[in-house]
Parts: sequence; structure tokens; C-alpha cells
Amino acid sequence: MTPALSPAWPERAAWGTATSLRAWQSEAMNKYFTEHPRDFLAVATPGAGKTTFALTVAAELLARRVVERLVIVAPTDHLKTQWAEAAGRAGIPVDPAYSAGQGKTSKDFLGIVVTYAGVAVNPLAMRIRTERFKTLVILDEVHHAGDALSWGDGIREAFDPATRRLALTGTPFRSDINPIPFVSYETGPDGVPRSRADYTYGYGEALADHVVRPVLFMAYSGEMTWRTSAGDEVAARLGEPLTKDMTQQALRTALDPKGSWMPAVLQAADKRLSEVRRHVPDAGGLVIATDQDSARAYAKLLRSITGESPVVVLSDEKAASKKIGTFSKSDDRWMVAVRMVSEGVDVPRLAVGVWATTTSTPLFFAQAVGRFVRARKRGETASVFLPSVPNLLGFASEMEVQRDHVLKRKVSDDGDIFAAENDLLAAANASESASSDLDGFAFEALGSSATFDRVLYDGGEFGHAGEVHVGSEEEMDFLGIPGLLEADQVRDLLHSRQSERAQKQKKDMAAKAREAIRATHDAEKLTQHEQLSVLRRELNGLVAAWYHRTGQAHGITHSTLRKQCGGPPAAVATAEQLTERIEKIREWAMKKSS
Repeated sequence: MTPALSPAWPERAAWGTATSLRAWQSEAMNKYFTEHPRDFLAVATPGAGKTTFALTVAAELLARRVVERLVIVAPTDHLKTQWAEAAGRAGIPVDPAYSAGQGKTSKDFLGIVVTYAGVAVNPLAMRIRTERFKTLVILDEVHHAGDALSWGDGIREAFDPATRRLALTGTPFRSDINPIPFVSYETGPDGVPRSRADYTYGYGEALADHVVRPVLFMAYSGEMTWRTSAGDEVAARLGEPLTKDMTQQALRTALDPKGSWMPAVLQAADKRLSEVRRHVPDAGGLVIATDQDSARAYAKLLRSITGESPVVVLSDEKAASKKIGTFSKSDDRWMVAVRMVSEGVDVPRLAVGVWATTTSTPLFFAQAVGRFVRARKRGETASVFLPSVPNLLGFASEMEVQRDHVLKRKVSDDGDIFAAENDLLAAANASESASSDLDGFAFEALGSSATFDRVLYDGGEFGHAGEVHVGSEEEMDFLGIPGLLEADQVRDLLHSRQSERAQKQKKDMAAKAREAIRATHDAEKLTQHEQLSVLRRELNGLVAAWYHRTGQAHGITHSTLRKQCGGPPAAVATAEQLTERIEKIREWAMKKSS
């Protein structure tokens, strides 16, 4: 029978490992030391404590003399330092400055920390080192081993002789054709191989265990106007059904710091941060920017809003890691960052985020949101402000979905093969200067405005029927949610406020109906042209409110009204026909409220 953990393990001061593990960490540890696998894949949501789990495994293996040395492979240089500090606290000294050309390291170290790119430079040198000792290899965020063929080949060559390999990930895998080294795959009923984790601990489980924070997604819409490369002016509402290209251009228009959308959303996010800081005094905010120019412009906007200069972190700065570390230990309000939100970057006090980047893959979304979910004490909540675009809202509503690595490429309806998701992410990260041409569609942002759209939480949507202006009482219903609430308290509060607003809207609708009757009598005093103009404005306003309530596009609503009431398009309809449509859509709204 395989022995369980050694009795002295929890108190072993020589290795300095944590004496108190979370339930999932203990369960995963017991599984590991019961099965004694050479390869083990642990999938745990960001903020759950993968680092502590891995270092506890390492300490036990070292203590049992199963291994003699440790190699940790991390995605970035910043994380190399972070891993080295964590290992040092666990009593396992590792060298984060090691490079393949260096060959040896000080005898004071029991291991080294390297990057995936560093391994790919000289995998043979790493293999020789791995062969010299019984080695445990920890592959942090192992999906990066599939980022490039050379990286995967390098990892496989370097660590094939390792005694043990422990792979970790906290973000969803993507679909591509490159298998990840040392990860097992199983073919499903559809004939497609998918990765198989040895232990999985998802966001939903972590939330129930109070290991991570609940996340409220604050979605903002608004009117966008831009000029195409052909010189045409285009106007569209962010969040309405649009083509993929128009959605991307509307998003870029919203994120333009010279428009009105970003200042309004930053103002709202800062109000939310102030509310959170009433309960959590050191809570901080992070703006995730697309490029350096935008990051600096957002920092300038925040300075005008708050009176304080935010910390600006650019990935090509030598002091980037130091800036993040300093911000993490301070009580500064805001940090603006480009690319420095990859998995593992640890700033536990981050509680409010603003999504201000055009990068929008599931992997990047999970990485970014993972920066806000780390729980320090029960009751802390996180709030992430999003543009109302379909893919981001979809990601937000699927926070608890578990994803495996799928060994195939997705094919679009027209036969085009999409690039692997990490390739898209790498391409987005590689360009940090503002571009006038994204995806081949040059344009010029002309103007934007912001309106509050909805809150997404726990798979549900909460908001108000009709347009909600930034700074309004309706918006503050959600921005003013206390910053220290349990997950179920957040859910109950959102449902309560939704119900209260529905009752108020029902009364308002009845009042508007009475006002419409009076307006009909007053309309007799107007000229025919003025009367038609008033009625069209009222109808368009009600159609817009119906869109916010149901998500049904304006054109479809107008078409349905014409079908039910008869008559030509609104632009040439009579006063009687317009009035009938107004009454009909009010009737719909009343039924939906009841």
C-alpha cells in the first residue's frame, strides 16, 4: 500500500512550507502522493493558490529524497522573481537569474527559475542539467508550452529525463494543433482529443469556498461615430448587433481617450473604487490598456478625475516589475498597465478593473480577470468595467465554464482557419504603439458617449429598462453596492434593486401614458410637421428603451410594430399610425413589467 504524506510533513520547519493548506490543496496533495505520478496536471482558478500547492509538493519530494533539484518554468521574467520569492518563503532557495549559457549556479540554491522562451534558446543545456540530478520540473501556466512549436519542442527535449513533472494552469486552454508537452489527452465521442487534468478546482468551487472574490461586471454602452478609410461617416451603438468589423471599430472608438466614453467610464470606475475603499481602505484599481500611447492618455484622464497621478506600467520598461511590486504594497488608487496582466501577476488589493484593450480572446480575458479575484478576507468583491460588446459579455457570463485543450483548429463558416488563440494574443501584445489600421480597417474616431448598460453577476443580468445616463441615480444603484459583501448578499441585493426599479418603472410608464393623452390634445395646437416630429421622437425613444430591456435591435422592433399596426416606415407614417405604434410598444412594456 502506498504511504500517505509523512507524519512530520505539515510541521517540517526545514522546508518552511505552509502549515495550513486550503481544502483543495490538501485534497490535491493526497491524490498526488497516493498515485506518485511522473506527470501531474493541476488546473485551478486564478487566485486559488497554485503556487503554494506546487511548492508544498516540491518540499515534500525534496524531504523524501524523491528529487534533489527543482526547475521552475514561468511565462515571464516578472514571474521568475515572484516564484523565487515564494520559494524562498517556503525554505527552497532557487536562482531566478540563471541562464542556459551560465551552466552552473551557486551551491546555495536547490533549483532555478527560467522562462519558456529561455528554455527554447538552449534546450540541450537544460537537458544536461536535468539529467545530472533527480529533478522536479514545475511548469507554470503550462499552456505556454504550446504557444510556439519551438517552445513545445524545447520543453519536451529539456525535461524528458526529469524524475517528476508538475504542470499548472489557471486559465482556459485554447484550440490549436500543437499538443502541450507532458499533458495527457483523451479522445471524446466526437473523435477530438482533449486534455485531461489530474485535479481540477474551478472558479465556482473556489467562490463557494470563499477562496476567490465574486466579480461584478459593469457593462457600458453608448453612441459611437467614426470615419472609414473610404471617407464615410458611420454611427452605431456599442452593443447593438453589428458585423464583426463594425463591432471592432465601435470598440476602438469607445476606447479613444479623446472621446467621451473613456472619461465617463473612468469616472464611474473611480466612484466604484471610492465605495469599495470605504470598506477596504487599500483597494486599488487597474486599467488594462492596448498600447503605450493610450495608457499615458488614460493616466492623464485619471489624474484629472482623482487629482492623483496613477502608476503607469509598460512591459518594455526595466522597472516594470519593481513598479508593480511597489504599487502592490502601497495604497495608491490606480495603476494603468500594458501587457502586464498576464497570469500570476500578484496584486491582491486590486478590486476594480477597467477593460480598455481591443484584445478579447477567452484566454486573455481569463488572465486579466484573474488579477481581481484573489481573496484576502471574506466579503471582498471585485468589479470589472467592460464595453458592451458580445464576446466580452459572453466571457463574463461564462466565468465558471471549464475548458480543456482541444487539438484542432476552429474553421469559420467561409472556410478560413483562425490562428491559435495564443498567437492572436502574442500578436496583440507585440504591438504597443497606437495603430491607425487594425485588422486592415483604417478609420478615424470622431466621437463617443457612454451610458450604463447592465451588471452581469452569477450568470444573471441586472439593469434598467431604457437609457441610463452616467452619473444618474439609476447608475449609482449599482456603483454604490457596498464593497464588503458575501457572494449571496451581492446576489440578493442585485435582485432587490432590480425589483424596486421594476416597480418604479411600472409607475413611470403609467404616468407617461397619462402624459401622452395630454400631449395628444396639445398636439392639436402644433403644425402638422411639428406634431409628426414629436411623435417620431417619442416612438424612437420607446424603441431604444425596448432594446435596452430585451436586446432586440431597433430595426426589428420597428418592423414588428409595422407588421402588427400596419402602415409604412416611421419616416412617412401618419400621426395616427405613429400614435398606434407608441401605444402598442407601451403595451408591450407594461406586460413585461407585470
